[in-house]
Amino acid sequence: MHTRLATPDDAEAIREIYNVEVLSSTVTFDLVPRSPSDQRAWQEARSGAHAVLVAVDDDGTVLGFGSLSPYRERPAYSTTVEDSVYVHRDHQGRGVGRLVLADLVALAGSHGFHTVMARIVAGHDASIGLHAALGFETVGTEREIGRKFGRWLDVVVMQRML
Repeated sequence: MHTRLATPDDAEAIREIYNVEVLSSTVTFDLVPRSPSDQRAWQEARSGAHAVLVAVDDDGTVLGFGSLSPYRERPAYSTTVEDSVYVHRDHQGRGVGRLVLADLVALAGSHGFHTVMARIVAGHDASIGLHAALGFETVGTEREIGRKFGRWLDVVVMQRML
């Protein structure tokens, strides 16, 4: 297993992994699954410094993905990125997320970013633990900031300085 930059050919595999989470979990606050054109646009917006990585097996099957996105729109935030990591449900617990996140952090550093932020739904202990294991620190909790499946959701904010 290794990571590489995502290509347009990976869009459908990424979309499938993501849409399962949109429809069945609170790990993303999106409420509507991505269409193929939405996925292409999302990927195109994450090229260059704001990249998408995929974890693939020896056969080239996409096992998971991660991205670096702008943290906020205002120019003073330009040296800060937010990470996102998703692993296909059939491959969770096998180190895919750790590999993707470690490589995202390294990529962020090589692209000259100063800090990486993670915003994780409270209670998602696997993601919080993964981030902590890779040097992220909890810097706060946003209370009842999202609503999905009829529930108010808190978000744990984590940060890693590069």
